[in-house]
Amino acid sequence: MLKYTPLMGAIAAALFSALPAHAATGASDTELQQLRTQLQELRQQYEQRLQALEARLNQAQQAQAGTQGTASAAPTTDTQTADAGSGMALPPEAAVASRKGNSAFNPAIGMILTGTYANLSKDPESWTLSGFNLGGDGHGVGPGQRGFSLGESEITFSANVDNLAYGALTLGLDGDNEVEVEEAFVQSTALPYGLTLKGGRFYGALGYQNEQHAHTWSFVDLPLAHQAFLGGQYKQEGAQLKWVLPTTQYIELGAELGNGGAFPGSDRGGNALGAALLSARTGGDVGDSHSWRLGASWLRTKAHERAWGLAHDHGHEGEETHEAASFSGNSRMWVLDGVWKWAPNGNAKRTNFTLQGEYFWRQDSGTASVPHDDHAHEDTYRSRQSGWYVQGVYQFMPQWRVGLRHDRLDSGSLRLGSGIATHYAEHELASPGYNPKRTSVMLDWSPSEFQRWRLQLNQDQARQGVKDTQLYLQYQMSLGAHGAHAF
Repeated sequence: MLKYTPLMGAIAAALFSALPAHAATGASDTELQQLRTQLQELRQQYEQRLQALEARLNQAQQAQAGTQGTASAAPTTDTQTADAGSGMALPPEAAVASRKGNSAFNPAIGMILTGTYANLSKDPESWTLSGFNLGGDGHGVGPGQRGFSLGESEITFSANVDNLAYGALTLGLDGDNEVEVEEAFVQSTALPYGLTLKGGRFYGALGYQNEQHAHTWSFVDLPLAHQAFLGGQYKQEGAQLKWVLPTTQYIELGAELGNGGAFPGSDRGGNALGAALLSARTGGDVGDSHSWRLGASWLRTKAHERAWGLAHDHGHEGEETHEAASFSGNSRMWVLDGVWKWAPNGNAKRTNFTLQGEYFWRQDSGTASVPHDDHAHEDTYRSRQSGWYVQGVYQFMPQWRVGLRHDRLDSGSLRLGSGIATHYAEHELASPGYNPKRTSVMLDWSPSEFQRWRLQLNQDQARQGVKDTQLYLQYQMSLGAHGAHAF
């Protein structure tokens, strides 16, 4: 602990002199004790701040002395990171100097360990969304496998490249010992006028939940709308530009261009960009206890011979043969999202409530190819489908939360050309006529910010004529560095 110095005495005297005048005259024993407590708290806070700044100054001086006459090392530490104890940002000059030591090449490493026990009343291998064409890589689609299973664990490496850029890599490891690059991007840190540029692979700014990693979800699984329209979560490989407008009202505009290889698009093997995404968000506070955010986003992507495949519980697509039906054409999607949060006087530590919802609408138009008698029948294909969910999560006491979610999909309309109308029923083309739905309730306990245990019950009616009762017990453990979550 930093020793009490004359400087500390001067600071304390100045603070004490600023206290109300009645504290010095006629104060009761209770008031005097309160003043002593407040003074002691202020003294401890300033001791921590001075101690942190002195330690960083010594580190910077030692690093500078030890690296004179040598080439500069590649900087990797965030120059804008605030000291956890002081709340004050390190000056850029000192931060650059501190990055020249041996730790300059060590990025922050974080790990999320997840596991699940599932009790499912129906065979998960037969799970499907009646009236919808499932696709994507299968992650986050379906109820999962029965019994105990190792969920998807995450390893994240992140650091500042220099004073201009930040980089992050997130790897997902599933229970089948397969590794997937979830995100790998470089992001600007010093563009003017509220601009941020990101390039690489990243979760697209499509709605609210799509950008969130699995350990930040309030439920074990994704909403049915994400499973039906995105095949899990939508990953963009390309570039993203966001602009926070210089207005008193929070307004953020975004634009993305990518290769369009992710569902509902497909890899077309060409040089042209295959997907464009636009987004707009706004939000603010209402008094001291309420905050909100509204958003709208639009995605346009293209598909070439996108097969009708089923993504089963274990995270792999169903088998596809050369005789599978396929779709080629344009896919357009609109998403509206809204979030409202309540915490008494802005303090969410003890109790809080979050209401969240999203609405999806997708239109596919192009050509469908249906094999029949060793020949492919091709003709026009057009479908319009929609879906939504709404959920509320209430923390009724520290460490404990309860949540309720309802999902519903509308299989919409389907128009087929005469060349395939008589054959599509024999294949896996999405057929309208049934609207899947699901209701979920959960209870979770977080003994610390690094550990969570969750119990969840689903009443799943995704399959026409089938009611599936799904019970989950999940654990999530966070190890190492862990950044703050977005609103």
